[in-house]
Amino acid sequence: MSEPAAARFAAGERVRTRAFDPDWHTRLPAYARGRTGRIVEVTGSWPLADDVARRRERPRVEPVYTVAFAARDLWGGGDHEVTLDLWQSYLEPAEEHRP
Repeated sequence: MSEPAAARFAAGERVRTRAFDPDWHTRLPAYARGRTGRIVEVTGSWPLADDVARRRERPRVEPVYTVAFAARDLWGGGDHEVTLDLWQSYLEPAEEHRP
C-alpha cells in the first residue's frame, strides 16, 4: 500500500462529488455523482476500493469521509439526510463548481 494522503477536508465543509462514469468498480454510487453534500466526519484512511478491486499492487491509501446529502437533492423528495462513506478522490470543494 502507499502512504496515506493527508486529509483535505474537515467536518462541516461543503463538498461536491466527482461526476464520472468509470469502466471499473467504484464505491461512489451513480445517484450521488455530481452532488453537493456536507462532511460529517473523517473516519480514517483506507485503501481506495477502486484500486483494490482492480488488484493494484500498491493501492492508494486515502482519507474516507462520512458525507451527508439532502435526500431531495439525490432523489427529488424526502426531508431526511442520506450519509455515504466516500474516499477523498471522489470529492472536490463545493465552491469549485459555482458559476
